[in-house]
This record gives sequence, C-alpha cells and structure tokens, in this order.
Amino acid sequence: MPKLYLEKILKARVYDVAIETPMDIMPRLSERLNNEIWLKREDLQPVFSFKLRGAYNKMAQLSDIERQQGVIAASAGNHAQGVALAANRLGIPATIVMPKTAPTIKVNAVRSRGSKVVLHGDTYDEAYHHALKLAEEKSICFIHPYDDPEVIAGQGTIAAEILNRKTQIPDIIFVPVGGGGLLAGIAAYTKTLYPEIKIIGVEHEDAPSMYQALRQKRRIRLKEVGLFADGAAVRQAGKEPFRIARRCVDDVILVTTDEICAAIKDIFDDTRSIAEPAGALATAGAKKYLHREKLSGKRVVSICSGANINFDRLRHVAERAEVGEQREALLAVTIPERPGSFLKFCRLLGKRSITEFNYRYADHAMAHIFVGIELSQGEKQKNALIELLRTHDYPVTDMTDNEMAKMHVRYMVGGHSDSGITESLYRFEFPERPGALLRFLSCIGRRWNISLFHYRNHGSAYGRVLVGIQIDKADKKELAGYFNSLGYAYWEESDNPAYQLFLST
Repeated sequence: MPKLYLEKILKARVYDVAIETPMDIMPRLSERLNNEIWLKREDLQPVFSFKLRGAYNKMAQLSDIERQQGVIAASAGNHAQGVALAANRLGIPATIVMPKTAPTIKVNAVRSRGSKVVLHGDTYDEAYHHALKLAEEKSICFIHPYDDPEVIAGQGTIAAEILNRKTQIPDIIFVPVGGGGLLAGIAAYTKTLYPEIKIIGVEHEDAPSMYQALRQKRRIRLKEVGLFADGAAVRQAGKEPFRIARRCVDDVILVTTDEICAAIKDIFDDTRSIAEPAGALATAGAKKYLHREKLSGKRVVSICSGANINFDRLRHVAERAEVGEQREALLAVTIPERPGSFLKFCRLLGKRSITEFNYRYADHAMAHIFVGIELSQGEKQKNALIELLRTHDYPVTDMTDNEMAKMHVRYMVGGHSDSGITESLYRFEFPERPGALLRFLSCIGRRWNISLFHYRNHGSAYGRVLVGIQIDKADKKELAGYFNSLGYAYWEESDNPAYQLFLST
C-alpha cells in the first residue's frame, strides 16, 4: 500500500503553485536539546501553509466538466486558502464553507483570491456537513482537506523534498496531525524508501483524534475538541489517513497549549518567524519526545505547517510560553497579615526574578499572594523553591498547571466577596463572535444573580468566561440543566484552590 503512494507522490502536480520550501537549522533549540533540529518551512508557502499542495494536486486532475461545474470545500482556514489559490490559478469557480469562528485573517485571505465564502456553524464539523449538502444539491466536486488519496499525495511531496536533500537523512520526522492527510503522505513516502526513519505524529491534547484511533485500533469520534490549535482541531481522523497511519506511523504524541506556545517562541527565537499554533505542534512534540526518550545526537525534522495566526492571539501565546517552557512558576503563597511580613517574604525570595506579584488586603490574619517566579532550571528549581518556602512556614499551592488560575485568577487577585452569600463558580467556553458574550450574559443573568464575572479576549475562536452565581445547593441541579441547554462547554470550579485562596466568600 505505501508503494502505491510512492508513484502518486512522485507524479503529484504541486509546483505550479507551491514552492520547494527550505529546511532551516534551529541552532538555539538544537544546542539546548543536544539534538540537530531542522525546521521544514511550510509556513513560507504562498498561502503560508502546506495545504495548497494537496488541494492543487486534486483539482489539477479534475476533468473539464468537473472544472466547469466548480468545486466546494470546508475549512477553518488553511485548506480554504489552498483551494482558493488553486481555483484561481486553474480558473475553477470555488465556494468555501467556513465556520463563523474562523480567524478573520483566513476568511479575508480566501475572499481576496476570488472564492465565494459561506460562513456556517461554530465548528469545522458543522461547516463540513453544510458543504457536503451544497455539493450534493449543486452536483459539484467536494475537495476534502485530508481524506482523499490525491490530497494525501500532494502533501507527501514534503517528504520527497526532505529526503531528496544531499545532506544526511533524518532519524525522526515530527508531523502535526489534524485529519491525518499530511501525516499519511509523509509516512507513506518515507517508510517506502527508508523504513528505519521514525515518523511521529503530534496532536493537541484537546484534539487527540488520531492518537485515540491508533490506540483503540479504530476511528473514534471525539465529543468535542479544543480550538487553540484550530488548524488541527478535527473530531475524527480520516479513513484513508488512519489506514496508512496504522502501518506507517511509529507513534503519536500529545502536547498542551503551554507547550505549543513555548514552541512558537522557540521557532521565533531561531527563525524570527511566527508559527500558528497548529504550525508549532511538531516542534512542541519533538521537544517532548526527545526529553521523554532521553535522546541525544539525533537528526530531527519538524514540520512547521503554517503561519496564519491572528495578531491579537500573540498576547496569549506570549503569556503562556514561559510556563510551557518551564521557565516560570506560578505560586499561591499565604503569609501573615502583619507589618513586616511582606518584606520578610520578599527577602526570602532573594534575587530571583519576579514575573508577577498580585496582592490585595482581604483578611486581618492571613494574606494570599499570587506570585510568578522566573525559572532557569525548570521543574527542579520550582520544587526547590516550594520546599524553601514551606520550611519557613509559608503554605504554598502550585498554580503552574492550574488552567483557571492562568486564564482568569491571575487577573482578578484581591476579589474576595462578602461572606454572607452562597456562591458557586463555573468556567465556560463559547464561540467567539460578535454578540456571543451578550447572548451568554443575557441567558445566564435572567434566572440567577451573577456575583463574579471575568472575561478576557485572547484572540482565539472560543471565549473564556469565569462566572460566580449566587445559588442554593437545592437549585444546582436545575442550574446544571440550564447550562446543558445552552450548549456551551463548562466546568464547575467551586473547589479549585485558586478560587478558594483568592476569590471565594
């Protein structure tokens, strides 16, 4: 089966629109990891993503009748731009269905290439099913973003470029995974010629469709996916990519949002380019895998798959990058509320670099401080600092991996409420589009009183809200039913230590 793809990939038509992208050494990251890390720069393609390879290869092979009838595609952005460019170059009418949550930069890029954009639904899946419906109604060809042999072959030309270089062949290739088309194309080509090269897929931990499929030996459909790495947020791996992955992929590794942000910073430090979150997946996975397996001296290729990132997301990326690289610890520390105790605490920290310090008077006996500390030796240094504080009788809670603390509480410290109310705390995610926050507030605030509220725009597809609601325990079942009817993802955080220390009654 992989050999069949070898011929397809060698005959693929991609270079009418695509360029043979360079491989750049990452000197700083290579030195830090004691491995030779190369970055395959698909972010330098005309649409700033690898997706035009597969889209053009598929569309270039359509019949004259199919071209005249036009094509349709569904995409959150990068595949849409690939189809739009291919359609423009081939003179084919194109319609692209995109979710309403798609980044503005991607929507505008598709329109600028002459394709018609239809915004439908909040997720890729909703856009996908609407596109299939339109394709059937209008009898036009649907260009699948990953589950098509010709699309897979187009993406596989990346592997041909990597292996055709005169330099030493790599030991490991790390590939970002969404639906699996890129992974399948690279794996099929590579394993046919060099079966000893390891192929490692990388997914966001909030969208592990291929990871779960390979472990359960069948394609599974995730109930929901996180959209931070929106270019790879797919609920179910493609049928054909899964078939190839079972035979040709050595492993799939999962990474966190913080690890992706740290990888974006690594790519910037070494290349002065800014990858989108999905584009940095492979680099995040390479760092994690090499550390986990204790590897050194290996020649590694990481696919930087795209650079279509909204500028306003960079604030969020920068905030999380230091935590993802284990260069910052976030701690909640309790000190006595009396004159001189604050100074004594600061002296104990010594000359350590403080990244954040939040405090507000709230209790006559004890004070809770939210503090960020810069780290140079990662987890080991953080644990030593926590132990130092505890030996001096300072209660410490590690907030470094507490999502609510990082997303909300660090911006709200000092917000204790009056002790007379009964409050429950919930964290929500809802589609980020005009009017969504107003609708959310209108729905929640009609029945129960809101006693705490925090929202901050992070430039992503989903808004994050923290809500405190005055409610008796007897009414919580009714409240849960109401939340479920809204259709928003939510978590109760009433027992979260960040809430207990800084915000609760």
